[in-house]
Amino acid sequence: METNQPNQNKINIELSEEVAEGIYSNLAIITHSRSEFIIDFVKMLPGIPKAKVKSRIILTPQHAKRLLKALQDNIRKFESMHGELKESDQDQMPYMFGPNAQA
Repeated sequence: METNQPNQNKINIELSEEVAEGIYSNLAIITHSRSEFIIDFVKMLPGIPKAKVKSRIILTPQHAKRLLKALQDNIRKFESMHGELKESDQDQMPYMFGPNAQA
């Protein structure tokens, strides 16, 4: 019996038009438990003290670590093409969201 191995590793991923539009976020709040990482993506507007979570992603700790490595790799590639990204003091949020949260 012959198998077509290249097709066995293929994943068919669908992207709806609504999801393809994306959601803008300028703040991520990250919390975790022993079994999961939760990332809440928030859009904050200047001068407005209230903001809503626009999207929540729940990951296993192993997937969170894979995401971290993928982001580091992509930032390294981006910086090699476009120069080093610099953080400015203006990018820092003056809000505290609890003991486990980070922006």
